[in-house]
Amino acid sequence: MMQDAFGATILNLFAELNLADLEQWIQQARSQAASGRVADRIPLLAKAQPDEFALCIDGEVRQVWGSIDRRFVLMSAIKPFVLLQLLQQVGAKTVFGWVGTEASDAPFNSLVQLTLDRGQPRNPMINSGAIVLADKLPGKTAGDRCENLRLWLNHYAGCKLTFDAAMLASVQSAGRVPNQAIVQALTTANRLDRPQLALETYEQICCLSANVQDLARLGLLLALPQPQIQAANRAAVNALMLTCGLYEASGAYAVRIGLPIKSGISGALLATIPGRGAIACYSPALDSVGNPVVGLALIETIARELNLSIFA
Repeated sequence: MMQDAFGATILNLFAELNLADLEQWIQQARSQAASGRVADRIPLLAKAQPDEFALCIDGEVRQVWGSIDRRFVLMSAIKPFVLLQLLQQVGAKTVFGWVGTEASDAPFNSLVQLTLDRGQPRNPMINSGAIVLADKLPGKTAGDRCENLRLWLNHYAGCKLTFDAAMLASVQSAGRVPNQAIVQALTTANRLDRPQLALETYEQICCLSANVQDLARLGLLLALPQPQIQAANRAAVNALMLTCGLYEASGAYAVRIGLPIKSGISGALLATIPGRGAIACYSPALDSVGNPVVGLALIETIARELNLSIFA
């Protein structure tokens, strides 16, 4: 276990947590890595080792375990923060005119569901919804839009997001086809202003890179009151993470864990405990839905043992 300068005293959010218990929960969760599979559609993501792991618990002080310096691209874990930025800039009425707020029972890149829904994205946490929002971000180019978002988040969250150009090249070399089909459907339905720019922006923002401490800091933007962030916007993002953040598995985990959670196929996983703190995890082995196996198992155990569910 690796700890920071705060030593063995865990943050007040988890004051009742015994560190020996947490070590045991981590080992139990990590033993499940073999049941998952690293994402292989994007060549650079496929190079991750299934048993890689990092955890950050963040509230009043920060505690980190595992590969604390390991950087990973956020992929879909960036989606709540695209939504947050646009809610702040243009308001909920406009944003939810572009995308819906309904849960999806289909995979995150489902063209079938988008077609059945006549080109209206169900929510901002699936690819079609995030591509529509990427189309609305400020900036003339995809690079401008990605950089604006990166700087905005680094400023307000106090994190150090960077852009991974090598990962973007890998995405564009092998991972574009499903999203290109989604862009075509959205274009046919007149949902995009600049289709190619929307796709390029989406690909770039998904390649923003973080470590678990950065991801936990992002979580605090949503978990704790922030002077610059409207409470209603934080609430909206948390609600959609709860109902949509784990794709078609969201409902099951809302029952089992009871926290807003967002995953990414890189292995990124973020849970917020509204009013209290955030838990960030990196574990690249995924289940059949595309959610990190180890991270979800660990967060489920922590939430159960510490009674963290927002419904408790």
